[in-house]
Amino acid sequence: MRANRPEVAARAFEQRRDRLRGIAYRMVGSTTEAEDAVQEAWLRLAGAEAEIADLDGWLTTVVSRICLDMLRARTRRAEVVSADAPARAASGPGVDPEAEALRADSVERALLVVLGTLGPEERVAFVLHDLFAVPFAEIAPMLGRTAATTKKLASRARLRVHAPARIEPTELAAHQAAVTAFVRAAREGDLGGLLAVLAPEVVRTADPAALSPGMALVVRGARAVAGGALALRRRSRDAVLVLVDGRPGLVVARAGGPVFAVTFVVRAGRIVAYDVVASPERLGALTLSLLPERP
Repeated sequence: MRANRPEVAARAFEQRRDRLRGIAYRMVGSTTEAEDAVQEAWLRLAGAEAEIADLDGWLTTVVSRICLDMLRARTRRAEVVSADAPARAASGPGVDPEAEALRADSVERALLVVLGTLGPEERVAFVLHDLFAVPFAEIAPMLGRTAATTKKLASRARLRVHAPARIEPTELAAHQAAVTAFVRAAREGDLGGLLAVLAPEVVRTADPAALSPGMALVVRGARAVAGGALALRRRSRDAVLVLVDGRPGLVVARAGGPVFAVTFVVRAGRIVAYDVVASPERLGALTLSLLPERP
């Protein structure tokens, strides 16, 4: 294809836009940034002078490199914030952890949450190879690595994305059912549903960075915990169900990575405690992975 023929280039690009958007979205986890990456790829194609023999490969490479630059820039910004900003900056004023723990979401969004914990090169290698079947030999030049090293990056990412649960299947199912019931009841304003899944002596703890000034770090008792969840349910958003340190938990993430994580202790099918993790240090120490597929 001759890239300097605008009508030919535009038609060829539109035929590939959806795939490029899918690649970019899974790499950067943001619709806006994905659209920006695809648009930038179009601008580069429209401005290209030389004939492009393999348009699919060329566009995949361009979009991937743009996304890789975005991810690396995001990592640098996160390092600056972590070093210079107070812990509360990560959550913003007026954000309550329980409001962030109320919506379980799709496998796709859970995947994006887990992908957000990978390094930029791991994420690009995994997304291109495992999700879009791009050979390692084609990915390697994008990363400036050998094919063998690129394969190792993808393998390391795969092990993290699909890290196994740390509890037996029966316990895993009961734990997941309890967390799902909690999320559903809180989102729907179902006090009875919350009281049914919370143990009478349940304790909710939270990092100071997750709370507005004056909010209690510890809340005890099913009615107090349930009341707090119900009072704040309208502010709930974006929580997804994933494995947090090998057990079903909830994570709220933005494009830059996790903002809150909620870990649960479940006994006999009821939640006896949950903890809202919001400090960058504790979030960084958590292992996030996808829930295993049910047989």
